[in-house]
Amino acid sequence: YPGGYPGGYPGGYPGGGGPSGEMEIVAGASSSLEEKLRMMNSKSHMDKKIAKYENSKHYSEIEDISRMTERQWRIFREDNEIATKGNMRHPATGEVIKPFRFWRESGLPPEILAAIRKAGYEKPSAIQMMAIPLGLAVKDVIGVAKTGSGKTCAFVLPMLVYVLRQPPITRETAPDGPLALIMAPTRELVQQIEDEARKFCGELKIRVYSIVGGMSIEEQGFIANQGVEVMVATPGRLNDALDRRYLVLNQCNYVVLDEADRMIDMGFEPQVNAVLAAMPTSNLKPDDESALIDLSGDTKYRQTYMFSATMPPSVERIAKNYLRQPAFVYVGDQSSSKANITQHVEMLKENKKKDKLLELLQNGPPPPIIIFCNGKRGCDVLSRSLDKMGYPTAVIHSGKDQATRELAIEGFKSGEFEILVATDIAGRGIDIQGVEHVINYDMPKDIESYTHRIGRTGRAGRKGVATTFVTGEGIEENVLYDLKVMLTSCKQPVPPELDRHPAAIPKEQREYRKAHPKIIEAKK
Repeated sequence: YPGGYPGGYPGGYPGGGGPSGEMEIVAGASSSLEEKLRMMNSKSHMDKKIAKYENSKHYSEIEDISRMTERQWRIFREDNEIATKGNMRHPATGEVIKPFRFWRESGLPPEILAAIRKAGYEKPSAIQMMAIPLGLAVKDVIGVAKTGSGKTCAFVLPMLVYVLRQPPITRETAPDGPLALIMAPTRELVQQIEDEARKFCGELKIRVYSIVGGMSIEEQGFIANQGVEVMVATPGRLNDALDRRYLVLNQCNYVVLDEADRMIDMGFEPQVNAVLAAMPTSNLKPDDESALIDLSGDTKYRQTYMFSATMPPSVERIAKNYLRQPAFVYVGDQSSSKANITQHVEMLKENKKKDKLLELLQNGPPPPIIIFCNGKRGCDVLSRSLDKMGYPTAVIHSGKDQATRELAIEGFKSGEFEILVATDIAGRGIDIQGVEHVINYDMPKDIESYTHRIGRTGRAGRKGVATTFVTGEGIEENVLYDLKVMLTSCKQPVPPELDRHPAAIPKEQREYRKAHPKIIEAKK
């Protein structure tokens, strides 16, 4: 390989015979050896070597996003807490739409990228990484993300791309209303969205205007009719303006519902429905290339974004009525996504763990089963013990080379091994169907690792069980408190021993107890 094997061996691939990496054939060598050497020098052989090398790298080190493997994508999604469901295929190509890592990979036009740099946004947030490519593919999108996740940019930036594709608003078309509409539940949120949008719109010569209560509706209607590309409004005031004919939505084909659950909670469901019904175009766009043909032409389809912190039935009802085969994006710790995982915590002594494990294997969910340990040595010792007990076991950790790991995982998938023992690092990105039970033989060092581990089960809507052994030895500060909070939030039982454990109380209380032992003793 000219210049050496990527990432190492600058003088050429070992045995390469020189800096160029070319293999020299020794005189008198057998024809079979010559054939082997030719194969090793062949392009396909080197491509496989490079692919295996690339697969072992962290996803952030891959220069070309198209070279990322499925495992690297899974790890990327886990690291950024991105989950998706629904129709994720591009209408034109049929390929699954993937997130981007950096702004330069986003597919946004240069003028918007320049505006992003000027606004000081160095790195996209998780919701932006996934929602923006979906928006650029003219998909209807439902985003479930908490406040502060960067969702405003996630819907504003694709919206601006849409607006830039449209013919400019003229004096004649200005009374037909805005090109794009954003609805939010409160005046404060509307103004916040307007301020955020203005960071980008000024450079792009796109006008943004808000319609909220507390101001003259006549004045708002007059300004809107002078020509506005993007309108931000509360559903109540917007519906009032439509009813009184101060405003129409005759050319609005892009709509965003932000904090949809709050809008419904505040009683705005009838107004939201009325506004969507007043829009001129259908959301029933076909999911094929025709949906993308010249959006500035005669045939127009509405594109709808909906963002919500939760998905109650009332929000799902609106989505069902007004969105066409939407793509769902979930970002962050969505407790609902763990609702199908039953979590058990076993408080026990270190020397009782193997007995408890054997009991679970005999009486718990059937294989395949994944067991997590915190260290390489622990994995190897446990794997040997399980083999002796008659359980065919595969093991993966950072001490195993990539080929060995792949063979272990393939054997686990095929049923050759009933149990897979893994560390956190090696276990990341594993996607194996049918795993009903995950066992944390060692309590992970942080709650993020716990979340990733138990996420190996309960996938694709199936039920799963996660059992965690807690000995109280070598536990990192805060992790037991975080575990108790997670169990409570997921409505899972908290063992009394965990509830009373000194490490499971808030950090402030622990520090107070350390600083004032006499006061605590007196209270007892």
